[in-house]
Amino acid sequence: MSSKNVPADQINLRLILVSGKTKEFLFSPSESAGDIAQYVFDNWPHEWADEGVSKAEILRLIYQGRFLHGNVTLGALGLPTGKTCVMHLVPRENLPEPNSQDQRQKSKSGTTSCCSASCSIL
Repeated sequence: MSSKNVPADQINLRLILVSGKTKEFLFSPSESAGDIAQYVFDNWPHEWADEGVSKAEILRLIYQGRFLHGNVTLGALGLPTGKTCVMHLVPRENLPEPNSQDQRQKSKSGTTSCCSASCSIL
């Protein structure tokens, strides 16, 4: 599905598995990361059959290098409607502690700035 075909009030999510397999799904801006994980689990693509998971609760979305908590909505992320956005979908039981990497960086460098030379863009 190209961005030209995405309904103006929806967001087309292209989800990428660790294996590199992708699939696109349409969601409204009011849907949360938890809603998306449940929907994808309930509608698991046939081409992903060998990478199935046992329950929706372990599916995690990653957007711009950060794990999304279950209650964050697509609208809250500022994702544009009528467009395609890319996220990674990974099976993971627990989320990392918030800012744990940021705290380590601050303690190593002694600085409190939000960015350092170790920032990366995925």
